[in-house]
Amino acid sequence: MLKKVLIARPLPEGVVAEARKHFSVDVRKDTKPMSQDEMQSALRDYDGVMPTLGDMFQPAIFAGVDEPRCRILANFGVGYNHIDAVAANAAGLTITNTPGAVTDATADIAMTLMLMSARRAGEGERLVRSGAWQGWHPTQMLGLHLSGKTVGIVGMGRIGKAIAQRCHFGFGMKVAYVSRSSKTLPFEAQSFQSLIDMAATVDVIAVAVPGGAQTHHLINADVFMAMQPHAHLINISRGDVVDEAALITALSTGQIGGAGLDVYEFEPVVPQALKDLENVVLLPHLGTAALEVRSDMGLMAVANLKAFLVDGLAPPNAI
Repeated sequence: MLKKVLIARPLPEGVVAEARKHFSVDVRKDTKPMSQDEMQSALRDYDGVMPTLGDMFQPAIFAGVDEPRCRILANFGVGYNHIDAVAANAAGLTITNTPGAVTDATADIAMTLMLMSARRAGEGERLVRSGAWQGWHPTQMLGLHLSGKTVGIVGMGRIGKAIAQRCHFGFGMKVAYVSRSSKTLPFEAQSFQSLIDMAATVDVIAVAVPGGAQTHHLINADVFMAMQPHAHLINISRGDVVDEAALITALSTGQIGGAGLDVYEFEPVVPQALKDLENVVLLPHLGTAALEVRSDMGLMAVANLKAFLVDGLAPPNAI
């Protein structure tokens, strides 16, 4: 008999078709996060679940299911801070994710935000759409020229490295970084021990760290105070890595030059004060929003499920 698997969101057809080759599959049609009842029912009724961002598998969820049938949560995404891995493991569940598949797409969105923020592209498009644009002139909407500037990477993992490579080789930017350990990189880069010290020297900060308690509000008022007035902040990691209230203050008072965000502290809620600002670019979590990328992520999650539930092997991307 085929093992029973729940896919927590609608996914590309190719992913679901591949899953159906190996499992009896139910696909949840709702695009919003799973409720507490849905998560606990999934733990009782399925052998494996493919959850994703917003499905808050926290200790209380596991505590409410005495003997879960589910043995694996194959997360659709590289970030898994919505899953309490300690509580999941204690309940006998294996956790996996989808690293690698998201790297280039997320780095591309970081560059999109960097260019849009520095060159005031969002503000410019709004001006054209409003009908208020009166034509070109030499001092119109002057922004920050990125070529030759210095980017500071917060978290030099796969995605941080991909952003740095694009900045260095594509725009001739100098690279600085803070990370848990010093890295061997294919380009010159300055390693900082202190985030504050790095923030004071760079023109753009790009945040690429995992979410979780250790990085909550890592980018805070102290960081904004250290940044140069023309500098920009780019966040493609997790929303709560940035203290959103402090960011709004820094942007509205001219403490920093601008920001580009793909994620938000209380996503999908975006404060009106942030939406009212012209010097911030706001994207709806587009980091991996390309068909090829989402398909690759889904196929990687299916491979994790198959290895564990069908082949009896350690999944390739166990956490």
